[in-house]
Amino acid sequence: MDVKTSFAAQTYAQARPATSPSPKGAGSADATSGFAALAGSFVDTLRNGEETAKATMMGNADPHALVEALAASELAIETAVTLRDKVVEAYQEILRMPV
Repeated sequence: MDVKTSFAAQTYAQARPATSPSPKGAGSADATSGFAALAGSFVDTLRNGEETAKATMMGNADPHALVEALAASELAIETAVTLRDKVVEAYQEILRMPV
């Protein structure tokens, strides 16, 4: 019986309120690193499109590479705008909730 009470006390000591942030290394770190990778990929796509456009203007790249880079940039921007719209829509839905 003493083992159960010490186990319960240990579990209670390790518990944290729902409002406190999760410790490093928990699931939130994976989400943060995933978002950082996504943002980095977005920036790389736009940078690649810009560099290809500059190279095409200088005559160092073919037009086909420019079209591919512009299409990838357009898709990345449309995805970012769609994501932003969904976040704003979710925020507005939360604001409409009764307290």
